[in-house]
Amino acid sequence: MTEQRSEQRTSQPAPAPVPVVIGRRPEPVHTVAVYAFEGMAPFELGVVVEVFALARPELAGLLAAPWYGLKVCAERPGRPLGAVGGFSLTAHHGLDELAAADTVIVTGVANPFSGEVPADLVTALRTAHERGARIVSICSGAFALAAAGLLDGREATTHWRYAELLQQRHPTVRVNPDVLYVDGGDLLTSAGSAAGIDLCLHLIRRDHGARVANTVARRFVVPPHRDGGQAQFIEAAVAPVEQEDDGIAQSMQWALDHLGTPLTISLLARAARMSDRSYLRHFTARNGTSPMRWVITQRIAASLPLLESLDGTVEEIAAAVGFESAATYRHHFGRTMRTSPTAYRRSFGRGVA
Repeated sequence: MTEQRSEQRTSQPAPAPVPVVIGRRPEPVHTVAVYAFEGMAPFELGVVVEVFALARPELAGLLAAPWYGLKVCAERPGRPLGAVGGFSLTAHHGLDELAAADTVIVTGVANPFSGEVPADLVTALRTAHERGARIVSICSGAFALAAAGLLDGREATTHWRYAELLQQRHPTVRVNPDVLYVDGGDLLTSAGSAAGIDLCLHLIRRDHGARVANTVARRFVVPPHRDGGQAQFIEAAVAPVEQEDDGIAQSMQWALDHLGTPLTISLLARAARMSDRSYLRHFTARNGTSPMRWVITQRIAASLPLLESLDGTVEEIAAAVGFESAATYRHHFGRTMRTSPTAYRRSFGRGVA
């Protein structure tokens, strides 16, 4: 495209983001701004667009506030940006609007190994952070946050391939290469690619609660919360699909229907019509975790809406989702959610100021 055409595009007025208002209050709309750049990988950007810009009629009646408004921002708005895969896209908003957003997301940097982060992006991130915006990175986007000095003295993560490099280049950052994401309150970082989905769902969970996050995850056709860290995906072989997998799926659905009852490997294997040993082997190969660890994760997920509703004590909720005691529930909740059931209820309980 010629320079003349580019200038013509730049002179056109930038369209405002169109929020999807489903809840009871028309205002305010929480603005999410995502950084687009030359040479970007489209997957991470697509995740952000899918989560925060897609119309969501499935949330009708579930939201107490309107859905997000999304702005795709670039250093030179209106000019085509080449993406991996041989196509281009055009961002209509500049970094001044990124700096003014409520949540700022950086999905990556052009080349983590070069150490170059655009000065204008660094300035915009610092400005956004100083005015109280929530700053988020996906994959190599952590290098931009670190270059802006936002991660100094903080825990952060990035794709396992870049973790050592991030630590060497920014020694004051506490790089955790083993987790899918790190929630530092005002600063959140995630591991590579699909971990961006986990973090975006976590943001929804923080903003709108577990029921809304679970509904969005269902439309995404992904679990609302994945247990474990990114280490399980390093050099992992793709398990072949076998006939027994149908039994595995049936057993998982059966378990979800019986979370409040005692569950054992033998019961799950019987639901899958398999021997205990064969079931354990095939389940782990398919899901990357053991059956009972998966059950614990599902029980934690099932307890979140109960905590938010403010109905029942922690002891009653623990029993309702199948934990043998409140102490066991608190232990597994802390390992999975990195907080306590009581603290979660304080933050996300409906009607809690």
